[in-house]
Amino acid sequence: MELSIIVTHYKNPELLKTCLESITQNVSLSNYEIIVSDSETEERTETMMKEYFPEIKFLPAKENVGFSLTVNNGLAIAKGKYILILNGDIIVKKDSVENLLDYIKNNPDVGIAGPQLLNFNETSQPSTFRFYTPLTIVYRRTPLGKLSFAKKHLDKFLMKDFDHQSVKEVDWIMGSALMTSRVAVEKVGLMDDRFKLYFEDTDWCRRFWEQGLKVIYFPGSQMFHYHGRGSAGKSVIQSLLSNRLTWIHIASAIKYFLKYSGKEIPKHN
Repeated sequence: MELSIIVTHYKNPELLKTCLESITQNVSLSNYEIIVSDSETEERTETMMKEYFPEIKFLPAKENVGFSLTVNNGLAIAKGKYILILNGDIIVKKDSVENLLDYIKNNPDVGIAGPQLLNFNETSQPSTFRFYTPLTIVYRRTPLGKLSFAKKHLDKFLMKDFDHQSVKEVDWIMGSALMTSRVAVEKVGLMDDRFKLYFEDTDWCRRFWEQGLKVIYFPGSQMFHYHGRGSAGKSVIQSLLSNRLTWIHIASAIKYFLKYSGKEIPKHN
């Protein structure tokens, strides 16, 4: 099989349905499979999958296993030579999958390639980043981030010095949408499941670079990303959720920095 599309999902079956419809309607490949890897599966998700997508492989999970394990569970049964990993909040455009696949097939030195992610008004979303330093976390999570020197640091982290209209080697790509190959995954290994939420993609991309495999931003493929729309509408709920996610992010950051303590950051163009 040429391509396996692994769609990771957590408690938003309506958006998942839209994601899967965009794949089945816009992907013209004849030799591919779709795998939905779920976390803390709800009955409404199982019902939706059985009713609308009985032909798609569905991997339920009783607990919230985290992003890395949903990806790894999908990789364990994927049959494709190439693998596209998508969040359930991605909407693929016509030719986006084919263009990304052609690029990675024609560039064997590339381990991961990611598309340009778009808001629904066609503006570009941040999806490429430089590697974190401890100061990045401090500036992002404290009022210090409002100071001019901190803003300069964060702009560099967010790659605001790059127009995002051309192909470019990048430190890491957001895990919402990325393509790799079976050969590359076998060389690098699965995602590190010590990271349950945040830093899984950062860590994986870093390991690809360490194995001499490039991580590439490829705007010749564009996908819509329904990013940040899942939180509740009331400000108090948003505040509580944001606080919880902040601490999860900080905990993952600590794991990441401990893992790479004393190690050099991989260099590239």
